[in-house]
Amino acid sequence: MAIECLVLGAGQEVGKSCVVVTINGKRIMFDCGMHMGYDDHRRYPDFSLISKSRDFDHSLDCVIITHFHLDHVGALPYFTEVCGYNGPIYMTYPTKALAPLMLEDFRKVLVDRRGEEEQFTSLHISQCMQKVIAIDLKQTLQVDDDLQIRAYYAGHVLGAAMFYAKVGESAMVYTGDYNMTPDRHLGAAQIDRLELDLLITESTYATTIRDSKYAREREFLKAVHECVAGGGKVLIPTFALGRAQELCILLDDYWERMNLKVPIYFSAVHNFDRSLINAPGPCVLFATPGMISGGFSLEVFKQWAPCEMNLITLPGYCVAGTVGHKLMSGKPTKIVLDKDTQIDVRCQSSYRQ
Repeated sequence: MAIECLVLGAGQEVGKSCVVVTINGKRIMFDCGMHMGYDDHRRYPDFSLISKSRDFDHSLDCVIITHFHLDHVGALPYFTEVCGYNGPIYMTYPTKALAPLMLEDFRKVLVDRRGEEEQFTSLHISQCMQKVIAIDLKQTLQVDDDLQIRAYYAGHVLGAAMFYAKVGESAMVYTGDYNMTPDRHLGAAQIDRLELDLLITESTYATTIRDSKYAREREFLKAVHECVAGGGKVLIPTFALGRAQELCILLDDYWERMNLKVPIYFSAVHNFDRSLINAPGPCVLFATPGMISGGFSLEVFKQWAPCEMNLITLPGYCVAGTVGHKLMSGKPTKIVLDKDTQIDVRCQSSYRQ
């Protein structure tokens, strides 16, 4: 038995998940993510480490994507359509349906709003997704005569999966992100008892002692309620899918119980009226993208951050280099975006793990 791991991203950091595992002669890429905190060559994995000749079709037996978050799938269109990988790609049916929406949303943020050079096009995203083979949870799929894979429910976001791979007598599991605590729209992760030679697991909160889910929700609702009761505006930067749905359900239930009439807006809906962010009075706004890494959430942050009445609440981990991470790391009074732009930060901020 011979197993080798080539970590191209997410080794001792959060972001750009990409691990290439060689197991009994079969080479599998698990995830193909991008790093939200960089806008240079560090944004994508260094694919040349897989093959100096860039002959990726002969260097990899398959690519497996665990879920639709950009730090796990964001580099995939670049890898397939620009770098030229044409081999099999596996993900669950929901991930195949939702990944192109996330990729297109981020492409628009980079190119249409930030004016960056286009790394991949809408056509690239479409062509990339045509290469994807969807797999059901607990379906055992024979990739070739020697390699079989199976997806298990991860409980992280809709469609998220942990993947089991077996070659001959050697077996491994790559978890991606998973969650053992059920919430309002997802259950806890589930996997069979397995005999493994290798386990690769996420460890975002491995060293963090977290309050109970009930306590975290109570603090979140208290902070939001106090802000809007005082006439302030609440910005919740989220990606369009995933944590946003859970928090929407949580707030909707609370609003009904407390008979609150303060409007809640979701900027990812079609034809959202952006002038509403300047309307008088309190409101709650879910704005994309998460981490305040650009786009509309950054635009709103620039306008709302200077007011002490307002609140920015971060619903998940923010990678280094993003505005969200700077807010997580302390209580800055100024945030420098570039040599020409700095933001006065007088608003309240909170971080919900």
